[in-house]
Amino acid sequence: MPALPPGPRSTLLTSFAVMREPIGAMTRARDKYGDPFTLPLAHGKLVLTADPRLAREIFGIQDVELFDTFGATTLIPLFGQHSLLLMAGEPHRRERKLLLPPFHGERMRAFGDTMVSATRRALAGVAPGQEFNALDLGLQISLEVIVRAVYGVEERALVERHTQAIVAMLDAALPIFMAAEAFQRAPFGLGPWARFLRRSDDVDRLLYEQIDRIRDRASERDDILSMMLSARYEDGSRLTDRDVRDELRTLLIAGHETTATTFAAALEELHRPENAHVRARLLDELAAAPAAPEELAKLPFLGAVIDETLRLHPVVEMVLRRLRRPWRLGDYELPAGTSIGVALPLVHQRADLYPDPTRFDPQRMLDRKPSASEFVPFGGGIRRCLGAALSLYELRIALAVLLREATLALREPRPVPIVRRRITLGPQTGVRMQRVA
Repeated sequence: MPALPPGPRSTLLTSFAVMREPIGAMTRARDKYGDPFTLPLAHGKLVLTADPRLAREIFGIQDVELFDTFGATTLIPLFGQHSLLLMAGEPHRRERKLLLPPFHGERMRAFGDTMVSATRRALAGVAPGQEFNALDLGLQISLEVIVRAVYGVEERALVERHTQAIVAMLDAALPIFMAAEAFQRAPFGLGPWARFLRRSDDVDRLLYEQIDRIRDRASERDDILSMMLSARYEDGSRLTDRDVRDELRTLLIAGHETTATTFAAALEELHRPENAHVRARLLDELAAAPAAPEELAKLPFLGAVIDETLRLHPVVEMVLRRLRRPWRLGDYELPAGTSIGVALPLVHQRADLYPDPTRFDPQRMLDRKPSASEFVPFGGGIRRCLGAALSLYELRIALAVLLREATLALREPRPVPIVRRRITLGPQTGVRMQRVA
């Protein structure tokens, strides 16, 4: 029985192709070598699948000690040593259990009014007749939601300080930094990496100031930072300030751009001429709905529009695990040290699951609910994205408010090319639109 599935041989060429054009590189490998297939990368051998049956095997594993995280060392400067994203085994299970409550149920829904006001504030900056970048608008909304609902910053001037510092840090976080530690060098304190570290320190300084500002009142507040400060592990201990800082950075970096990218993609799809009937149906649903955010978030066709956007425009190309010990995947006995993963865009483009898969058709999400291994925008299993519910809630509210209160037009003649943007995929130049009214 072979240890690894077939795949391309060149580590250098494959690594470059995956960094430059991940979806195309995975598609070509799958079409040539079958499913599953192996990609030789700088981090080691990577076995990928787009078969829902194999994805179910990967996501169904409950043994927390089977996996390490993939490529964690290059991400430590970005997220921090104690980020949930970079944990594995029992520490990951323990941390996830502690952090889960703020992202579900009534606690999460308490942020609805913040999401409404953030969307209206962003929209107010676009006058009728003015062109704007839908990705930039989404980033503005998402960032304000994070600073206010997650960090608990209330004063307008302080919101602006946090926002400016975060934007400066993210602008300095070049995608190449995540490729290898060799690119994380600052000779004589100069260069792009040194600039990122300085701007990262500015964000940290504001975060620690906010922690000190609200620590004594944390039990009286409902923002996510306060909940983190109040939370206790099973043994009664708490998160350290450094732990909190790392989790806040993770929420910021992993959640900020992903939500905004999906927001921009939804606006682009809804305003393409061939999708006018979809937009009309959604506008009818929104016009008949109550304005309360918790009611908007329940609208079925709105939810289907967002799900179909996530299917066609996944913001992450793969979810990965590194094996600590040998494990069988399908017909292959994979050795310890092998990384395995699910190729999300390839799952979402399967014609046997989604007929005419390149067509934007939200109705398909209402006709048949895909399984947890067929629709995987947030990964799956014990490492599924912790902030998935919060992101979906924000997307529904922001899109609903924007479409209820403004008339927009698309100014992109063709679909915008998708490229890697730090740890996510997104439109190369944003999405040009115009506010008509």
